[in-house]
Amino acid sequence: MSGAKPRKPAITPPAPLAILRISSRNYSSWSLRGFLIARLSGLPFRVITVSAEDPSTRAELLDNASSILLPCLEHEGAELWDTLAIAEYLNERFPEARMMPEDRIARARCRAISGEMHAGFHALRSSLPFNLRARIPGFTVWSAARGDLDRIFTLWRDCLAEWGGPWLFGARPSIADAMFAPVVMRARTYNVPLDEPCEAFARTIEAWPDLREWVAAAREEPEPRITELELDAEF
Repeated sequence: MSGAKPRKPAITPPAPLAILRISSRNYSSWSLRGFLIARLSGLPFRVITVSAEDPSTRAELLDNASSILLPCLEHEGAELWDTLAIAEYLNERFPEARMMPEDRIARARCRAISGEMHAGFHALRSSLPFNLRARIPGFTVWSAARGDLDRIFTLWRDCLAEWGGPWLFGARPSIADAMFAPVVMRARTYNVPLDEPCEAFARTIEAWPDLREWVAAAREEPEPRITELELDAEF
């Protein structure tokens, strides 16, 4: 009998965990979108927060940067800092997650409204800064931002009517829901009234476990307030 010791079976090292770099949980609508999209994919990832005191991060939060570089997903050698690019990458990499509707027409609409949210509504972003911890009753929404909100609410109503809710494309959340979730939170911050279908959708978004986790973490975030984004908020 050979005296050689039996070899131990080879152990495959675990794949490196994906990283999602974000800025402020409280002030960054784009970071929230990236987080919700990554969660939709089922990809395990670690969140790394870049301080809001970093000059480039602060410039992004104040809409003074030429490009939005956070959130940024690092996964298997890929580095993606555009929210829609993150969404498309993860949808392609994890098709079993069904991040997009299965129906061709619904999938096309999902891409169209997600792209509209990604590229537009600048008056809304500048007039109603994203601020999860704040509540501002009696806030006046001026005409440009009101036009943005009216367009967004029309998109919601059309999708809910066509695909039956409670999410924009039916019974499960999609990339579009992640893209519009920050608008729901803006509506709550600034006490924007919603009609019945939009209110029902807002409540669906608010009950989303991943969003609730984000909001809870935002309330505990230790970073200092950014006074330019407060607009006489009540806390």
